[in-house]
Amino acid sequence: MSERKILLTEKEMPKAWYNIQADLPELPPPPLSPVTLQPVTPEELSAIFPPDLIAQEVSTERWIEIPEEVQEIYKIWRPSPLYRAKKLEQVLDTPAKIFFKYEGVSPAGSHKLNTSVPQAYYNKKAGIKRLATETGAGQWGIALSQACTFFGLECTVYMVKVSYNQKPYRRSLMEIFGSTVIASPSEHTAAGRRILEQDPSSPGSLGIAISEAVEDAAGRADTNYALGSVLNHVCLHQTVIGLEAKAQMAKAGYYPDVVIGCCGGGSNFAGLAFPFAYDKLVNNARVRLLAVEPISCPTLTRGKYAYDFGDVAGLAPIVQMYTLGANFMPPGIHAGGLRYHGDSPLVSLLVNKGLAEAKALGQTAIFQGATLFARCEGILPAPESAHAVQAAIEEALAAREAGESRVILFNMSGHGLLDLPSYDLFMAGKLEDYPLPEEDLQQALTMLPKV
Repeated sequence: MSERKILLTEKEMPKAWYNIQADLPELPPPPLSPVTLQPVTPEELSAIFPPDLIAQEVSTERWIEIPEEVQEIYKIWRPSPLYRAKKLEQVLDTPAKIFFKYEGVSPAGSHKLNTSVPQAYYNKKAGIKRLATETGAGQWGIALSQACTFFGLECTVYMVKVSYNQKPYRRSLMEIFGSTVIASPSEHTAAGRRILEQDPSSPGSLGIAISEAVEDAAGRADTNYALGSVLNHVCLHQTVIGLEAKAQMAKAGYYPDVVIGCCGGGSNFAGLAFPFAYDKLVNNARVRLLAVEPISCPTLTRGKYAYDFGDVAGLAPIVQMYTLGANFMPPGIHAGGLRYHGDSPLVSLLVNKGLAEAKALGQTAIFQGATLFARCEGILPAPESAHAVQAAIEEALAAREAGESRVILFNMSGHGLLDLPSYDLFMAGKLEDYPLPEEDLQQALTMLPKV
C-alpha cells in the first residue's frame, strides 16, 4: 500500500449510514412549526419531504441501511481515497502526520452527491416529479442536478445571487444537467419579491434562497424540497465519509488526534466527524472534533444557541441551533457554501455539550493555506474546504511548537477548479477579510422568534 494513498475496495464500502442520534446523551429539542410554534408534525413535513426522509429525520436507530440503488450510484466514485499529505508535512517541518479524505473525486466535485443521490431516490420512490432547492456556492446545486438526472426528476435551483455572479461555471454545470437556475432573491416567489422591494441590490443569502425554494415546493403537488445541509437526514447520509475514513486510517495504522471539517450548515463536518464522535460517545476515545467557519459568518463561535427560523421568510421549521439570526446578511465572501446564519441542530448540540470545538478563520488566511496545499499536494481546494486545510496547517504548526507527533485528519470536501476567479482575486491582492461587527450581530439576534 502506498504511504500517500489509502484505498478501500467496493466490498469494503459502508452498507449503512451511521445515525448519531442513537448515541447522543440527549437529543436536540424538537423542531417547531413556524405557524403554531408547536412541535412540527409528520403531516406538516410531508408537504415538502417524502416519508422515508421524514422517518430518517427522527430515527434513533444506530444504523440505517443504504438502499442498493443508492449504493450502485455511490460506486461511481466511492470509496473515495484517503491521502497522507507528506509534502505538506515536509514544507511545514512538522512532526505531525496529516491525512485528508478527498471527496473532490465525485462527479459533482464535492461531497454533496452523498446526500443528493439518496434524496432524489426517496423522492422518486414517493412519486415526486420535481425538486426545488437552494444553493450557495453551487456545489449542492450541481449535486442535486446530477442526482435528478440519475432518477429522471426535474430540478429548479435558487442560487444565491452573489455566488450566481461569482461562480458562473457552477451555474453552467447545473444547466448542463438540465436544471433551471434562478438568481436569488428573484421575482419568481413572494419571498423573493419582498426582499427585492426592501433592497433591489440584495446580494442574497442562503436563508433567502431557502425561503424561495420552500415556497416553490409547497406550491406544487408534484414538487418537494431538498436541502443540502443542516437537517438530520443530510448529516446521516454524509457519514459514508467518516465510516470510510475510519477504515482507511486503520489500514494505515493510525488513529486521528483531531478530526477537522469546514462548517456552514454542518453536513461537511458531520460527515467526517460523526463516526469518530461514536468512538468518543461510546468508547471514550480521546479524539478532538473541530468545526471551522468564516469570521464573517461565525455561527458556532459567536452565535446564540437558541430556536430560530431556518429561512428568512419563516416558512421552514424553527430549530434549536447556533444562529446569527435568520435576517443576518453575511458579506459576499468567496466560500459561498458557508454563508448560512445557522447550523445543524446535531452539530450545534455537540458544540454546546463540549463534544466538539469550533474556530473561525478569515478568507485571506484560508486562501493562503489553500494555495500552499495546492503547491504541495497538487489538488486545489474549494474555498469552503480551504477552511479545513488552513485549520489542519495551524494544528500541524502547533504540533511542531509543542514537539508532538499529532495525527491530523481533515475533510477535503471538494476541488476548487470552478473557483479560479476567486483565486485570481486572491493572487491579485484583492480579497479582504470581513470580521463580523458586534453591533451587527446583536441587531440580527433581536429578531429571534419568541419561543
